[in-house]
Amino acid sequence: MRSRTNTRVAAVALAGLSLATLATGAAEAGNGKPPSGSSTGTGQVFFPNPVASLQNQSLTDQNDADYAALAPAYRTVTLTNLDGSGYLVGDWANIVSETGNRAYSPTNTFIYRRNDDRFEQVMAYYWVTETQKYIQSLGFGTGTYAPVNMESQDLRINQWGADNSFSWDKKDMIKLGKGGVDDGEDAEVIIHEYGHAVHDAQVAGFGTSIEAGAIGEAFGDYLAVTVTNVLAPTPDAPCVADWDAVSYDPSAPHCLRRIDTNLTYADRRGQVHFDGQIWSRALWDIRNALGATKADTLILQSQFSFAPDTTFAAAADHTIRTAELFRDQGKLSQAEVDAVRKAFTDRGITVTE
Repeated sequence: MRSRTNTRVAAVALAGLSLATLATGAAEAGNGKPPSGSSTGTGQVFFPNPVASLQNQSLTDQNDADYAALAPAYRTVTLTNLDGSGYLVGDWANIVSETGNRAYSPTNTFIYRRNDDRFEQVMAYYWVTETQKYIQSLGFGTGTYAPVNMESQDLRINQWGADNSFSWDKKDMIKLGKGGVDDGEDAEVIIHEYGHAVHDAQVAGFGTSIEAGAIGEAFGDYLAVTVTNVLAPTPDAPCVADWDAVSYDPSAPHCLRRIDTNLTYADRRGQVHFDGQIWSRALWDIRNALGATKADTLILQSQFSFAPDTTFAAAADHTIRTAELFRDQGKLSQAEVDAVRKAFTDRGITVTE
């Protein structure tokens, strides 16, 4: 679920609004549609997806149909950080293009169902915005730690004509694909791709080796799970993208991947998505030992030290060193540092003693 060019173009912020947001707002000013004039609105989304929230493994795509069994899966949510243009453009997410009609409301009311492509625009806007807000709630970009992709993330919906999605660092853009369950209908697919944008923002050109690429895929899976588990918890949290996976995983539970497998470093296949499950399990064990807030803060802060071609061993060492720094600052105990080290050694990843 990734394509990479290794050259990231960062957007520049001005007075709290990204250039993409300012440019879009200027373009819309002359289209004859009145702005909403409000930074908040109402939207309808899956929370995080129908299979996970309803615990119903029998749900299927049915060619984008909106059928009765899906009705309980919709959730009305508050959309925040909008630019007031009446479009899904804001501080942290920007729907720049789509295959159908562009979602617009003079009252910032975006209530659609999955048989309307605008539903996926709302999903993308909401989940990217909420993920960035969660990252900021940990202290990133708010004075404690450096910002992490703290800009308006461009998103293109249904413009990739395959059942796949990717984050493109050269254009600083996420494309969500279609086919089977469209990728924009599953919060964990959206957040996974946003995880790649986060890595690119922290380390320019990240992922130039197999192991670094695997770490990137693992972090995307982990970020998807940890964010949805905080905001929209469901019983089988380690199953990634349960709804999207119904189109290609015939066995139940349907999962794109899991982050609680028992794979170790010796099981590597040289394939980034498979090998990533080794790293994501280590992150999941850290989360279980430290709790979401401490673990996610540690994991994100550690990634600033990664090299574009980092190895599992080097990345593990950086994470442990960051945990030790947090211990010295009174943010973690020695027992928690030991748990971080154990999470990696349990996966067979060699770390510096």
